Amino acid sequence: MSHGELYTQFDAVFFEKTRLSMLTLLNQEGSASFNRFKQILGGTDGSVYTHIKKLVDAGYVKQRRQIAAGRIETIYSLSNAGRRLFRRYLEFMEGILKNNTGRD
Repeated sequence: MSHGELYTQFDAVFFEKTRLSMLTLLNQEGSASFNRFKQILGGTDGSVYTHIKKLVDAGYVKQRRQIAAGRIETIYSLSNAGRRLFRRYLEFMEGILKNNTGRD
């Protein structure tokens, strides 16, 4: 596989710094609320919402509503497709690390 193929196997929705951070958070914690994303990633309501919406629209993240502390909040988690793609990304990164072992 050429270097070009390696780095273009992930689409722009997935392979963007903030959205990849969101997917990493969901992979580690299982789920997160909108406020949790804001707490961890910073950013304005609008920017956080825009990134989450792109992940939901792409099918990588699913959402559900729940009542917490007397108010409705949206909880996000990885969809099956998102989980598979994230796993593939981790395998890709592990492969890079293995191929670079021993190089300066």
